[in-house]
Amino acid sequence: MSVVEQYARAHIVTDTDAEEDTAIPVVLRYDPETDPRSVRVGLPGTDEWTFSRTLLEQGLRAPAGTGEVRVWPCGRVGAVVEFHSARGVSVVQFETKTLLRFLRRTYLATV
Repeated sequence: MSVVEQYARAHIVTDTDAEEDTAIPVVLRYDPETDPRSVRVGLPGTDEWTFSRTLLEQGLRAPAGTGEVRVWPCGRVGAVVEFHSARGVSVVQFETKTLLRFLRRTYLATV
């Protein structure tokens, strides 16, 4: 079994009318040897967030999660991941196809 690491770009969702591109680099990781039930998302300037791979998968179809990480579909081609911490909330929007490709790779890594 091998580690899956995928680099992606996501967008920070804010309530400002900023016209500049808010795309950020994100690292998606899965290590079946360390924790086969979890995925990790690394955002710039923060620690990695670790949460259930099932939560990510379910959140692509319908709102999921009630704790520190929440995931839900956003339109036909997007998905939102919301990270809650003592410092506040980060809301990040991904293209659904990026997360689906990552999930497929995680399942192939466990075969």
